[in-house]
Amino acid sequence: MKKWGFLLLSCLGLTFAYMGPLSEPEVKIQNFDQFQNGIAEGADIQEIEISEDQIYQGDLLLVNSEYPVHQDSIRSDIVNLSASNELAQGYVLLGSDIYLSEDIAHAFSEMVSAAKKDALQHFAITSGFRDFDEQSVLYQDMGSDYALPAGYSEHNLGLSLDVGSTQMKMANAPEGKWIEKNAWKYGFILRYPENKKDITGIEYEPWHIRYVGFPHSAIMKSKNFVLEEYMEYLKEEKNISANVNGKQYEISYYPVTKSTTIQVPADLRYEISGNNVDGVIVTVFPDKHT
Repeated sequence: MKKWGFLLLSCLGLTFAYMGPLSEPEVKIQNFDQFQNGIAEGADIQEIEISEDQIYQGDLLLVNSEYPVHQDSIRSDIVNLSASNELAQGYVLLGSDIYLSEDIAHAFSEMVSAAKKDALQHFAITSGFRDFDEQSVLYQDMGSDYALPAGYSEHNLGLSLDVGSTQMKMANAPEGKWIEKNAWKYGFILRYPENKKDITGIEYEPWHIRYVGFPHSAIMKSKNFVLEEYMEYLKEEKNISANVNGKQYEISYYPVTKSTTIQVPADLRYEISGNNVDGVIVTVFPDKHT
């Protein structure tokens, strides 16, 4: 039996986590030696091989003007929400051809359902997945402050969507304020917040949300990180143990060459996501495999 204590992701499914009335996550973070400490100390481990193409797959991909979308990065479960009445529940679609990852659509529906309990029910999706041609036209129309060239936009992944209110501009709408406070509970982040243009390169967009998964959304919310900052933070720390609202998660960064072998728990659930740069992030959850 080997000891371990660390890790992260294999993209076997999305993680939704409703946290009740909390508006801010309770996060405590410690560094740890992945071979000595951690929630699974003494547990069985298994070795798995990570190939280079896994750098470009998963929910934590960093896409911006420096790191473009790879063909393998595009979600395979893209659906037309306008043709999927069972998915488009609790919000309206401002357009006849709005596409999105089916999994992300389910996560968004769960979030909108929770917002309805707070008497917010005027959500709309104005844009979701875009192919490169559509992104190119938008970039020409909007310019570099509010759009990115084709292949350099998160909308080309299927993980991002633009959310509006049918009542007023999102910057002033109660729906916008609710999302900014609560999206982290469902694995979403506000991708381009205020006062972060020097890092993201994009002006404040209160309508643009991105799925990264839980607990990453909670950690980013707690530390006021945008995705660029969070990826750099994980790369510097390498291994962190995050207690999020009383549950312990182990998160580790691994640089990946052509072929890299890593250790993961045999009995705990984990996910693996590339960072779209140079490695993968492994997240170990506190619950057992199901």
